[in-house]
Amino acid sequence: MTRNLDDFSLVEACRAGRSEAYGVLVGRCQGRIYPMLVRLLGSAEDAQDVLQDAFLRGFEKLGQYQGESSFSTWMYRIALNLAMSRLRKRKMRRVLRLLDTRRGRPAVDPPDESPASVPSHAAEQAEREALVEAALESLEPEHRAVVILKDFEGRRYDEIGDLLGIPVGTVRSRLHRARQQLRRRLRPLVDDESPAHSIHPDVEQALS
Repeated sequence: MTRNLDDFSLVEACRAGRSEAYGVLVGRCQGRIYPMLVRLLGSAEDAQDVLQDAFLRGFEKLGQYQGESSFSTWMYRIALNLAMSRLRKRKMRRVLRLLDTRRGRPAVDPPDESPASVPSHAAEQAEREALVEAALESLEPEHRAVVILKDFEGRRYDEIGDLLGIPVGTVRSRLHRARQQLRRRLRPLVDDESPAHSIHPDVEQALS
C-alpha cells in the first residue's frame, strides 16, 4: 500500500510509474500549503489556482527531488515561488493601470465590494478586514511573504530564509520594514481598544 510508504519511497514509486503515489503525497502536504497561499494572495480562488499549478509543477520536476528536505517542504517552496510570481504580476498590472489613468485613459474599476447593504456591525467588520487586507496588499511581495511566514505561520528565521532563498539577515530586515509599514497603516485599528474594533491576533502580533 502506497499510503504506508515514506515520502521518498512515494517519490520513487511515482518515478516508477505508480501515479497514485503522487496523490498520496499531495494529500499529505496540501493542508499545510493552502492556508499560506490564501494569506499571501488574499484570495481563496487564486490560492486554489496556484496550489494546482504547484502540484503540476512538482510532478513535472519530480526528477529534481533529491530528498534533502521533506517533500512537503519542497512543494511548499514551489508553491511559495509561484505565489510570489503572481503577486509581482499583480503589482505590475496595478502600475500599468495607474499609468494608463495618468495618460487620460479610463482605468478598469475594481468590483464594488462595499458592505453597504448589511447590518452596521457586519459592515464595520468587513471594513476592518478590508483595511487589514489592503495593508498587507500594499507591501512588496518579498515583504508580504516574510510577514505571512513569520507572524501568521510562526516559522523560524532560518526556515524562512531557506524557503525564500535569502540570508537570515535579509529576512530580519525585510520583516522589520514590513512591520513598520503595517504599523503606519493599521495603528488606528490597534489604538481603538473597543472589542468591536478588534483585529486578527496575528496582525496584532505583527504590529507588536
